[in-house]
Amino acid sequence: MKTILVTGGTGFLGSNLCIRLINEGNRVICVDNNYTGRLSNIESIINHPNFRFIEHDICEPLEINDEKIDQIYNMACPASPPAYQGSYSIKTTKTCVFGAINMLELAKKHGATILQTSTSEVYGEPLVHPQVESYRGNVNPNGIRACYDEGKRCAESLFFDYHRHEGVDIKVIRIFNTYGPNMDPNDGRVVSNFICQALSGQDITIYGDGHQTRSFCYVDDLIEVIIRMMNSEKGFTGPVNTGNPGEFTIKELAEMVVAKIGGTSKVVYKDLPSDDPTQRRPDITLAKTKLGWEPKIKLSEGLDKTIAYFKTQINLFKKAM
Repeated sequence: MKTILVTGGTGFLGSNLCIRLINEGNRVICVDNNYTGRLSNIESIINHPNFRFIEHDICEPLEINDEKIDQIYNMACPASPPAYQGSYSIKTTKTCVFGAINMLELAKKHGATILQTSTSEVYGEPLVHPQVESYRGNVNPNGIRACYDEGKRCAESLFFDYHRHEGVDIKVIRIFNTYGPNMDPNDGRVVSNFICQALSGQDITIYGDGHQTRSFCYVDDLIEVIIRMMNSEKGFTGPVNTGNPGEFTIKELAEMVVAKIGGTSKVVYKDLPSDDPTQRRPDITLAKTKLGWEPKIKLSEGLDKTIAYFKTQINLFKKAM
């Protein structure tokens, strides 16, 4: 049994990871301030004898003195565009930077391996397609998305400096668009937006002309590669792209959601937000060769599972819309 700390553990990805780790027989310490996470995401394990929840903001140092931590997954950061493009923008940068420092210091103290969940946003509006890990990106440092993009880039820099100069055992992954159960119905991401709009009989809102592309990875596939990366050979740091290389236009996604849910929803178009990338697709060659991983769940199957989840959450997003 390992003792594993997960920051952002009540969020979409963090909660799915906590559940998987508990089911595999580990002791899990979940840390979150619940700004964008929800305790309901972990209700199935909250009373498990090997699970512990700590309400804490990782912008502040965290002390764990009563047990030794073996692994830390640093997943704490708002990934919801309305959150990090709004009043929480400064807090997003602080979470990326101060949070990374505090968790790296904790890993150093415990001799723990620490994994950073970075993002495809570090590539910005890419001039290389598909995106490979060696590509350095094309990021606007003062745009409305910069707090998230540059915050994650700075966190990567901190991780590699702690590895080089402090000897901390690090792993870095870059997550591309992911979807599935435990997404917040109101988080503003495209899959949850389209499903919630269709289920509540609203029109489907596409920003831009709909020809911009994304690559959508179902959450179970992503959790699998995250765990493989954490337990990969010592010295293999990454960064490693994690996502589904299947590429779809936003218009195709909207049409697929409408076809699956039915109803009277029409597709309507609005202006594309500032700095919204027009192409996203990961090159996952490194994940395949070093981790023996590639996604298994096709978009159609994953959408069915996600729609079924959101049907259980319909009262939450109907109240908010």
